[in-house]
Amino acid sequence: MKTPEQRLKTRIRVLLIFFITGLVLSGVTAFPIESELELIATNSPTNALQQWINTVYHAVVVTNANYPFIAYGTDWLAFAHIVIAIAFIGPLRDPVRNIWVLQFGMIACVLIIPLAFIAGPIRQIPIGWSLLDCCFGVVGIIPLYLCYCYTKKLELIKTNPILTSN
Repeated sequence: MKTPEQRLKTRIRVLLIFFITGLVLSGVTAFPIESELELIATNSPTNALQQWINTVYHAVVVTNANYPFIAYGTDWLAFAHIVIAIAFIGPLRDPVRNIWVLQFGMIACVLIIPLAFIAGPIRQIPIGWSLLDCCFGVVGIIPLYLCYCYTKKLELIKTNPILTSN
């Protein structure tokens, strides 16, 4: 039978693996953005979202054809997602010692919302798309907050060994 400490560590690991996987996948999918947009643009029903996707796809095609160096920014975005995911290996290995990474992640999730609502209108992003972007912060903060709470309990168990007998 697992001890309370082992159960907490397992929960933290499962949630962090989910979070890390999400970060890596969102990063990796930024590399082939033109081909992904083409797939979506040619296989989606016509609606407001489809019109937006078509507009974005056309802009990416024109930009890549005339100014391919602009895509380098997207490459760096993808790279940043992967590097941030790597940072979460710290709490995966030792959550108590690396609780600051969980706090950093939660702060980043919260900051997605003002970024989307400030930069979105400036860049002429439809409100629906900004709301979708905000979902990444809302969804991302849930496993991080749970990890944070479990880590605080784990810290309490480590500092009070008497609690492990429960």
